Amino acid sequence: MDRFRAFVVDQQGSTFHSGIRELTLNDLPAGDVTIRVRYSSVNYKDGIVSQPNSRLVQTYPMVPGIDLAGEVIHSTDRRFHEGDEVIVTSYDLGTGHFGGFSEVARVPAEWVVPLPKGLSMREAMILGTAGFTSALSLKRMEDNGLTPEKGPILVTGATGGVGSTAVSMLSQLGYSVTAATRKQTEHAFLKELGATDIIHTDELVVPENARPVDLPERWAGAVDPVAGKSLIYIFHTLQYGGSVATSGFTGGPEIATTVFPIMRRAISFIGIDSVWCPMAVRAPLWERIGAELKPKTALEQIVNEVTMESLPNVLSQILQGQARGRTIVKL
Repeated sequence: MDRFRAFVVDQQGSTFHSGIRELTLNDLPAGDVTIRVRYSSVNYKDGIVSQPNSRLVQTYPMVPGIDLAGEVIHSTDRRFHEGDEVIVTSYDLGTGHFGGFSEVARVPAEWVVPLPKGLSMREAMILGTAGFTSALSLKRMEDNGLTPEKGPILVTGATGGVGSTAVSMLSQLGYSVTAATRKQTEHAFLKELGATDIIHTDELVVPENARPVDLPERWAGAVDPVAGKSLIYIFHTLQYGGSVATSGFTGGPEIATTVFPIMRRAISFIGIDSVWCPMAVRAPLWERIGAELKPKTALEQIVNEVTMESLPNVLSQILQGQARGRTIVKL
């Protein structure tokens, strides 16, 4: 494939362009492994990259897409061979290095994970960075002692990519899951994913002048891709010794609180970084995602499959909070 299509964003001065372009292999950045991309997925970060003056783009032009799955075309690294099915998620993909919204990609070998047993390339992209982030959140809380017997788990932003995959994975492992969302029309969807209870996001607010332990203990843990005010509420309502794994900030990056609820209830506040997660953790966790964490019934319920031509509309929707579940791009 000497010539192929890619969705490219470019900004020169105040002039911004985005759209499908024809590229050649010579246009690709340096790397050890060249991949025929079959699927990518759409993430909130991709939406930010698609905007003018994006704070995430290291250099223009850029091909967004922080996830990809495909077959190796060529490799200078002996670990990978022509025809191998592989996935790449995060690192600088789609922000500082041409990403997955392209029919062909070239990446460093250190970023490449062999497609896990139990997952097709399509399924791997339905899960993608969002599913990996959910699994990493669960693992870090398990390392902190979390088990289904400890009590219910709160999942914020439950209809989004991280939230929906977390609801499915947790419920599948036997956890009682409370899903938080603003979208009343999605209650049936969340129940299908395995949510035991559903609450409105507006309920995740600490009453004014509440003391650190005024609110009752409710959750053994929380998967939180939202942060903001809801994270403050989580601090005030976790059980003694509970944990919260925060992986995003769609509710805002700043929190105005004190350390008192964290200290008084011995809370573990866990930051989740799926971008530079070490391969020693990443590869085994992907294997687990292909096994016990793979949603048995939910994958087709949470997926919306689109083509490259639909990307402008889809990227706009995800920034406006209108996305549901996971959107994958077939290339």
